[in-house]
Amino acid sequence: MKVLVVGKGGREHALVWKLAQDVRIDTIYAAPGNVGMTEAICVPIREDAIGELVQFARDEQIDWTIVGPEGPLVLGIVNAFQAAGLNIFGPSREAAAIEGSKQFAKALMDRAGIPTADHAVFTSAIEANAYIRSQGAPIVIKADGLAAGKGVTVATTTTEAIRAVEEIFAGDFGEQSSVVIEECLVGEECSLMAFVHEETVIPMVLSQDHKRVFDGDQGPNTGGMGAYSPLPQFDEQAVTEEAMQRVLRPLVEQMASEGIPFTGFLYAGLMLTDRGPSVIEFNARFGDPETEVILPRLETQLLDVIIPLMQGDVPEVVWSSESVVGVVIAANGYPEHPETGHLVRTDTIGSGITVFHAGTVAGEDETVLSAGGRVLVCVTKAPTMEEAVSTIYQGLDSFDRTGFFYRTDIAKKAFRTT
Repeated sequence: MKVLVVGKGGREHALVWKLAQDVRIDTIYAAPGNVGMTEAICVPIREDAIGELVQFARDEQIDWTIVGPEGPLVLGIVNAFQAAGLNIFGPSREAAAIEGSKQFAKALMDRAGIPTADHAVFTSAIEANAYIRSQGAPIVIKADGLAAGKGVTVATTTTEAIRAVEEIFAGDFGEQSSVVIEECLVGEECSLMAFVHEETVIPMVLSQDHKRVFDGDQGPNTGGMGAYSPLPQFDEQAVTEEAMQRVLRPLVEQMASEGIPFTGFLYAGLMLTDRGPSVIEFNARFGDPETEVILPRLETQLLDVIIPLMQGDVPEVVWSSESVVGVVIAANGYPEHPETGHLVRTDTIGSGITVFHAGTVAGEDETVLSAGGRVLVCVTKAPTMEEAVSTIYQGLDSFDRTGFFYRTDIAKKAFRTT
């Protein structure tokens, strides 16, 4: 078989890495891919060049296309591929609106009775700021549209919240016509993703992302500084069952009833509150960097999940009981003003670590240079969480950090005893 992965980041590299383990797949293409994806043939087609991607899939007789990032999904890549008679796994443009518009997602959750934070939507900074002053802090400010994993501020003061509103309407996160303001939920976050086709939902194992840029959950929100799985501090089975009953199944049933059935990787960002799981956000694709720690635990081949699911069956999915920890190597200045062009020395990373490239480009003389805020995602798998954490940080001790930094407390919450 031939498979095309659309995207260029760490999530897409992890997808390529997982697919490369399937002996039935002769060739993997990545569009546009990155310099680290040695398991694939990278083709210079932008992920939003949908017409070119359709033509490429036709010309190369691609058997399956898997979409990584949210951008092309919101633009309708699945609609275009299906219209051309091509196999693709992902939600339609209409269904991808659960990520493309937080306002749409909130209204959908209300109709489905899904627990989520109280919220209000504003198209005017003046009205939004008046609301903030009336509510006080802490309070959560979200850009309504796509913001590349950013555009969310958990404000501890009204001044910080008002500044976040001004930044959103100033276009700091692309064109935004509205802002969603939410109550600040209290609890611990986790990510629950699922393989979905219409009303069939197969949950994945839980993971936890680390959004804040610095140790101790300090500093601004980022696209994610690291993740780990499993979450031994929770009763994972109980959390998953409750989230399936109260969140995932009601969502997909509501979407199907409204004529916008969901197919693809569904991501639910959850806050585990005293009242049970509450939805922080839905994404219409694999999370990043959660993908990089989830896929190493997936023992079933990815196509052995996707193909039967698309044929209306319920495939058996097998997960490893081992622990996986992933640490993001970020560029100095990330997330506000990341430095680029630094030499990336993956050869200085210790053994036992899988390196997924996220923001890299080819330099001269076969060198690799940084080209984004999140540059690498370094992952290790071990029988216990203690061993995984020890291996990852021992391996990173030798990394040439010139121009880079990383958090040193990824998975610390896994060792919480109370």
